Amino acid sequence: MRLNELDERIVHALAEDARRSYADIGSEVGLSAPAVKRRVDRLRAEGAITGFTVRVDPAALGWETEGFVEIYCRHNTSPDAIRRGMERYPEVVSASTVTGEADAIVQVFASDMRHFERVLERIAGEPFVVRTKSVLVLSPLLRRFSSGAPA
Repeated sequence: MRLNELDERIVHALAEDARRSYADIGSEVGLSAPAVKRRVDRLRAEGAITGFTVRVDPAALGWETEGFVEIYCRHNTSPDAIRRGMERYPEVVSASTVTGEADAIVQVFASDMRHFERVLERIAGEPFVVRTKSVLVLSPLLRRFSSGAPA
């Protein structure tokens, strides 16, 4: 499903702050609050909006060590199996299948190096994982989206 321009503007407003009122969004996009609500209800029913959530700054949890882990999987591991495995780790803020040698890459936040190492060891111990390769972030230079979820 491709969103029309008005629905896209509503979704972007909600992505910035899902707690915004329909009246506030309506004033931004040129609709009444009830019209915005009807569109949001329709977008939810059609599956374009899958839910509302809180995005937490990992630093607020004391998680200031960031790294990326390449995951190399056993033959025929499905993307769904990787997703199910990674969603159990609160430290994993994003996971994606990728091209190249690795099967997937995950972004991890941890409180310190030891915490990162423990998470890495647990990921490496998943039954579908053959090996991992990790890199640590020294300084984030540019972030257009909050870590973990596209806006």
